[in-house]
Amino acid sequence: MALMPLRRQLMRIVATQSPFSTLQRCMAYKSSLSLETLYPNSSLKLSTPAFTPDPKEKFSGYIPMDKLDIKYSASSGPGGQNVNKVHTKVDLRFKVNEADWIPAEIREKLQELHNNKLTKEGYLVIRSDVTRSQQLNLADCLQKLRNMIRDAAVTKREPSPETEERIRQRHLKASRLRVAVKREAALRRSLKQSPTVVDL
Repeated sequence: MALMPLRRQLMRIVATQSPFSTLQRCMAYKSSLSLETLYPNSSLKLSTPAFTPDPKEKFSGYIPMDKLDIKYSASSGPGGQNVNKVHTKVDLRFKVNEADWIPAEIREKLQELHNNKLTKEGYLVIRSDVTRSQQLNLADCLQKLRNMIRDAAVTKREPSPETEERIRQRHLKASRLRVAVKREAALRRSLKQSPTVVDL
């Protein structure tokens, strides 16, 4: 019986409070791990910063996404029913001749090195389906492209005449040593054989 008056009192309190004040109290709560607490002076707006390449560098690693043709398709291999639902395989392609974001000499070297990956139209094709995540496969494709461009940017140094002569002397010494070892082995074999007896 004592519970009834208490219940009525609670009902009156709930009825007198507006839902707006309850909502306001909920919205006023801030976690200690909220972005505003962790980064108090930040505007909390995500944006891609403008990139200006360094003219001294051949290739900075920056790849403009709007210059690439990216297509997603269903990935092969095991993965359950999710394989049929999600398109995680990434096909990244672009025309090497028209890639003005790559310096001309690197473009020519890139065509030489990866001629087997070029289509008839001149597109360089890079594929990735190593993971079941679309974004990770795209990141893998971009990393492959960066590595290809950096390999093409490396200029092979010609050895000096002194170095070439040193290499030639090493090869000559190695071949002489090889012949000497063979002769020694042949002599050892001949000494192990029993002497042949000649009848007169």
